[in-house]
Amino acid sequence: MADLSEPGGTRVAYTTVLTARAPRRTLRWCARPIIEPVTDLETRVAPTGSAAPRRAAPALLGYAAVRVLGLLALAGWSAARDKSAFTLLTARWDSLWYTRVAELGYGYEVRLPNGDVHSNLAFFPLLPWLERLLHAVTPLSYAAAGFVVSLVASLAAAWGIFAVADHVYGRRAGVCAVLLWAVLPVGIVQSMAYSESLFTALAAWSLYAVLTGRWVTAGVLASLAGLTRPVGIAVVAAVWAAGAVSFARERGPSPVREAPVAVRALGLFLAPLGTAGYVLWVGHRTGQGPLGYLDVQAGWRNGLDGGYAFARFVLEKFTSFPSVLAGLALVVGVALLIRLYAAGVRARQPLPLLVYTGVVLALALCASSYFGSKPRLLLPSFPLLLPLAVALARLRTARSAAVVAAVAVASAVYGAWWLNGSGPP
Repeated sequence: MADLSEPGGTRVAYTTVLTARAPRRTLRWCARPIIEPVTDLETRVAPTGSAAPRRAAPALLGYAAVRVLGLLALAGWSAARDKSAFTLLTARWDSLWYTRVAELGYGYEVRLPNGDVHSNLAFFPLLPWLERLLHAVTPLSYAAAGFVVSLVASLAAAWGIFAVADHVYGRRAGVCAVLLWAVLPVGIVQSMAYSESLFTALAAWSLYAVLTGRWVTAGVLASLAGLTRPVGIAVVAAVWAAGAVSFARERGPSPVREAPVAVRALGLFLAPLGTAGYVLWVGHRTGQGPLGYLDVQAGWRNGLDGGYAFARFVLEKFTSFPSVLAGLALVVGVALLIRLYAAGVRARQPLPLLVYTGVVLALALCASSYFGSKPRLLLPSFPLLLPLAVALARLRTARSAAVVAAVAVASAVYGAWWLNGSGPP
């Protein structure tokens, strides 16, 4: 049995079969591919196929089509309700806070009647910096700049998701993973002036870099992800876990050739700088020391309680009808997330993906406030979709396309209804 690696990073084991053909006895070589994910961190020539624009083109075109469908549905629904779709995408909820940081800088806060203080220090700076930069070099307003940044970042995120999935499971699964991410019920957030798309792009490409042995690139992207959202620590954890495994493998009974120690050490050093730098700066600015950022989050009634508040929120839904239906939906949703993560573990996904997804899940489910925002907080956890993507890739093209198209329409309608209603807090 020969063990080779294709350009997409998929390991293909070819089994040689000897057959006899009558009346002359001849030997015939048959290569039967057995597709397996690349689950280790062994160093090899990093494949570039998964990151090639031409290879990713079908995924990106499909993603763009889904996003256009979602925006058209939002525009139509908003017009029928005499609302501005552009305002819903760029100047409400968190997007308004980001544009205020871009325009006015940090220091703006709102004091609520109950004594809570909502400070814009809760919002990490990379998205506002990009909004300010684009506003400075173009005629775009801060809100429009945020919209453009999110559109570009969403395409970069789709490309990064494809690169990771293609590297682990092959091109077809990569396309399916991108389309599944696009048709998520809250996928419209990917087109909003929020930081989810930007963070997912940086996280996906950092994970791809560490999977392909580009340690410095992985560290730089992890640091930038840490300047985008608090959950940037998930990317740091993934890079550090991969680094720990790489050092352990060198000292094992069967040493594996790795990148130079100095290169890996530099990547691991760079990874946490973004998160640590901003958190320490907030602590210095508030005069509260290293824990100052936690005080800022407390002003928003947000924190980590191990999931206690969320569990209580779910249980309260079972006290009346029809709220019990919402409670059942939440229980089923959490169970599905756990099942998908377990499926990734059973499929032996690469360790960085499992660590990253686990931290994102833990932070999203264990946050103590703003329960309605949990679906969008889970948007960056794209590795959860990989088992579904593999299953979808096994279907015939016509059938998988029909499934994706039907879900895309439902997602577009839901997104339009959602933003015209309560929307993402």
